[in-house]
Amino acid sequence: MDNRLPVLFIVLTVVIDAIGIGLIMPVMPALLTEIGGGSVADAAVWGGILSTVFAIMQFLFAPLIGALSDRYGRRPVLLISLLVMAADYVVMALAQSMWLLLVARLVGGVTAATHSTANAYMADISTRAQKAARFGLVAAGFGVGFVLGPVLGGLLAEYGTRAPFWAAGALALGNAALGFFVLRETVTDAIRRPFDRTRANPFGAFRAVARLAGLNRLITVYFFFQVATMVYPAVWAYFLTERFGWSGAMIGVTLGLYGFFYALVMGLLVNPVIRRAGQRGTVLIGFGFELVSLLILAFIASGTLLLVMIPIAALGSLSLPALQAAMSQSVGDDAQGELQGVLTSATSVAMILAPLAMTQTFALFTRSDAPVYLPGAPFLVAAALMLASLWLYARSSVPSEA
Repeated sequence: MDNRLPVLFIVLTVVIDAIGIGLIMPVMPALLTEIGGGSVADAAVWGGILSTVFAIMQFLFAPLIGALSDRYGRRPVLLISLLVMAADYVVMALAQSMWLLLVARLVGGVTAATHSTANAYMADISTRAQKAARFGLVAAGFGVGFVLGPVLGGLLAEYGTRAPFWAAGALALGNAALGFFVLRETVTDAIRRPFDRTRANPFGAFRAVARLAGLNRLITVYFFFQVATMVYPAVWAYFLTERFGWSGAMIGVTLGLYGFFYALVMGLLVNPVIRRAGQRGTVLIGFGFELVSLLILAFIASGTLLLVMIPIAALGSLSLPALQAAMSQSVGDDAQGELQGVLTSATSVAMILAPLAMTQTFALFTRSDAPVYLPGAPFLVAAALMLASLWLYARSSVPSEA
């Protein structure tokens, strides 16, 4: 069957998910101040709480969602999650209390765990040779959404703090309608696996998947990579403010530029680089670009050079789809959902730990009594993790790419 429409749906699902997150970012401080009645500082505290519970729920539920999709199929899991996501945005649009926003973010974290199912679906409809490029398309979709979301959110904020939530809900509902007509089921009786509750939680799933084909080392590589690259969202705004005194508008421009180049790399370069360098070579090239970028950013003193570094740093993302493809090729067709659930949980743990570690490192090296003044210190921490990823991957055995 023609896979173009299902591929389009999966990419759109990720784009809309990223847009939905970006849409609400510009209005969250005003919304939280409006509901809580406190200061911007109080709103920031609540914003941190909402972000943390979102990541925790994603961590806890990603393997469960993946296991359910292995048992009952990708189609119902994706469509139901999109409908729940749309309803969740409506609740946030109507919320008049912090506890209701908290409940909505708890539910939102569960629906965001369907990234694992989206990637599993992509693995189902791709040959071994296509997987890295298809995972690259998914990542490119996230990059596009990351660029569009804050821009659209800022424009919609002119119509009130609730307008972006209504828009995000409409996008999720529209995508669910598209999926109803174009998404065919890929889980057949030949690959359907029984639901096992011992594997449908992050801890049991990690143990089960890590035993397959020596995946424990590759999962560790993936986790270190995710923690290292979380340095960008964790400290980027603070770093640019401290190091160069840039305004919020200029910081937004740099984020938009990164998202633009990230989407270009994922959408246009992954396949050509894999054809020339191979899957293993692509991972190593991406790690190399990322490591060099982090080391330069740690000591950078020129704003112009930083702007030049943005597309170079984006090249580091080449490694992610190739690494995902290597792991996908290491497990059977009946375990794709479980594997992607584990990877989503690993990303969620990184989202929980990295902001704490990176922001504390930034504070330690920028306060008045700092042992050494170095705003770029978090990038050195990230570079150490990237070096560990590079070393571990170089020592790992990677399945055939054919």
